[in-house]
Amino acid sequence: MIRQTTVLLLCVAQMALGQTKQKVTVTDLTRIKQVGAVDLSPDGKRAVYALTTIEPNPDQKDEYDYRTHLYLTNLQPGDSRALTRGSESARQAAWSPDGKSIAFSRTVKGKPQVFVMPLDGGEAWQLTSTPYGASGPMWSPDGKRIVFTATVSMAEMLNDSLLNPSKGGPVWPLEKPGFRTNDFVKIDKKVKANPDGSLAEVRAYLNKDVEDKKAKVINRLNFQGESTTEPDPSFTHLYIVDVTEKAQPKPLTRGFSTTRAAVWLPNGQGLLAVSDRDSLKHPDREQDNAIVFIAADGSGQRRPVLSEAGKSYGSPTPSPDGKLLTYLVSPAEGITQSQVGLVSLNGTTVSTPRLVTFDRAAGNMTWAKLPAAGKKAPAGYAIYFTANANGGVPIYRLDPASLQVTQLTDFEQGITSFDAENGQLLFSRTELVNPSELYKADALAKNAVKLTTHNDWVAQRQLSTPEKRTYKNSLGQTVDYWIMKPAVVETGKTYPLLLNMHGGPTAMWGPGESSMWHEFQYMCSQGYGIVYANPRGSGGYGLNFQQANKKDWGTGPTEDVLAAATAAAREKWVDTSRQVITGGSYAGYLTAWIVGHDNRFKAAFSQRGVYDLTTFLGEGNAWRLVPNYFEYPWMPGAQVLDANSPYTFVQNIKTPLLIKHGENDLRTGVIQSEMMYKSLKIMGKPVEYVRMPGATHELSRSGNVRQRIDRLLRIYEFFERYVGPDAQGLTQK
Repeated sequence: MIRQTTVLLLCVAQMALGQTKQKVTVTDLTRIKQVGAVDLSPDGKRAVYALTTIEPNPDQKDEYDYRTHLYLTNLQPGDSRALTRGSESARQAAWSPDGKSIAFSRTVKGKPQVFVMPLDGGEAWQLTSTPYGASGPMWSPDGKRIVFTATVSMAEMLNDSLLNPSKGGPVWPLEKPGFRTNDFVKIDKKVKANPDGSLAEVRAYLNKDVEDKKAKVINRLNFQGESTTEPDPSFTHLYIVDVTEKAQPKPLTRGFSTTRAAVWLPNGQGLLAVSDRDSLKHPDREQDNAIVFIAADGSGQRRPVLSEAGKSYGSPTPSPDGKLLTYLVSPAEGITQSQVGLVSLNGTTVSTPRLVTFDRAAGNMTWAKLPAAGKKAPAGYAIYFTANANGGVPIYRLDPASLQVTQLTDFEQGITSFDAENGQLLFSRTELVNPSELYKADALAKNAVKLTTHNDWVAQRQLSTPEKRTYKNSLGQTVDYWIMKPAVVETGKTYPLLLNMHGGPTAMWGPGESSMWHEFQYMCSQGYGIVYANPRGSGGYGLNFQQANKKDWGTGPTEDVLAAATAAAREKWVDTSRQVITGGSYAGYLTAWIVGHDNRFKAAFSQRGVYDLTTFLGEGNAWRLVPNYFEYPWMPGAQVLDANSPYTFVQNIKTPLLIKHGENDLRTGVIQSEMMYKSLKIMGKPVEYVRMPGATHELSRSGNVRQRIDRLLRIYEFFERYVGPDAQGLTQK
């Protein structure tokens, strides 16, 4: 009886502490299912959406695969069913105009190809089998044709008689020293490769070394990809194909240029797309983008619709009746933020642009027909879009007549995808209580109904709730920050505090940030409190706020994040002697900057960071951040680079530091972390370096799942050395 009473009292105590639920574990990462692109049927009665899951690899123990498959819903709770299955993912679903079929992309023999699936019965059948692959299918308004994109390498372009009828090189300069023209690109296959032969034979020999991957010859400016160097550019072209078996695709675009963001005009005569404004400039150097018309008859007809020097146009989105066109426009260079523009459209002739007053970066613009509100208010159109704002990603609605913008959802959630049709909204969202589900609501985003239960397992987890606070910085700007308690806080006990910072520097965090949902909850489940902020320079707070860290990546943003950490440290549950700090990319930079100027933290973890701005100019593919925010190293005033580089202050670092970098990360470059590690090691500082083989800059979001788990565990394990219950009382050196 005594034992039963004890057990009962213990259960009551656990319930009072919320301990009937389980802690979020590191491997819960593999349980998160992410709702992707959503697409309503033309009649608005059904929808197709993508769902990405993490599945155990059947052939390799402890390894996982990402799988994306398509689901169909009748817009009622719990009625979703899978349309595709198997080891090969399916994505980019698009409804046929009659609503009877969908087209989608699936990998076949290493290349994406377009498939068509009838929804009234029958198997999906393969429409394309092109050597370059086929992605992003778009039905013509009459449903008889599909336009898709294909990416073609430089070598393939030189030998493709359809895309490059002359078999010559590009009109823009290859910038190969010692040659006035691009003629050298023409390789005479009749010349024998001979290292001891004539100059022509030597050149043939050198070219064979390139073909055999014994050498890479680089002449282009943007030669760094995400995971490897890319000596030659590639080009994205549009193709059109009849929706019949054995139909042969035909190119709509040709030449050594890229066409992207294409969309059909409602009359079916052509498409609007985005391309480089000046075809005579090397594509690595041309920063201006234009919106162009491309004829759908295969004639190659192409003409500009919106084009202006010094500007970048994008996201052309015509209204369903073809009378209006909305788009995005921004300065082509610098710290910019796009604006929404609207013009009347008459064929390919446009009116004087009207720009929308909206101080956020809009995206995902979608036209929708609104239901009639009586005889006096006939059916009209509205433009829906999303934008990062104040820690959330709301849906907004734009009235094309008045240009008035209305916010429809709040800042406490993140809308990751949406579609609008027939007086309703369909959207996937991230929120505190669930990382990703699909919802239906009315045209004003009211009366939302949850349609899916892909992540209902989360209801059995202990979750920490972020509490929003604000701070007024020295520039008079309001800085948002959030404090999260450990998942379980016992009265009288104190806990370590983690300052976690976002990258970018124009990223933005908040309760609706999908990429951080699991990491925040995992660290809170391990007994850490978290504070995170959106310091000056963050996106989502307007252009002036975003530009407030120009020539000041370190001092100003440090003021903002440390103010948040200082405020969080006043919480009763915080042990101020156990504070730690981490961040990735720009926030890896900021982590190293802070520990070079402040000694409050017991340990720090700097991830895929930038530490020396001069080196970064040459090593990272994000190198334009250097001239956009600072100056070129050879220009007057270049001392600002050293003044803003954490490496300049490496000798001041006393905080134990763990540095992580992916070995294939070319966005920030591994030399950055090697310099920091080696220098600290030479000085005998407490430093450890972790390299992730094969990993790119996207490791934490979409990288190898085992490495993503490893990363989280290393954060936890390293901090436990210094602030955990078994810490050895190690002191800073």
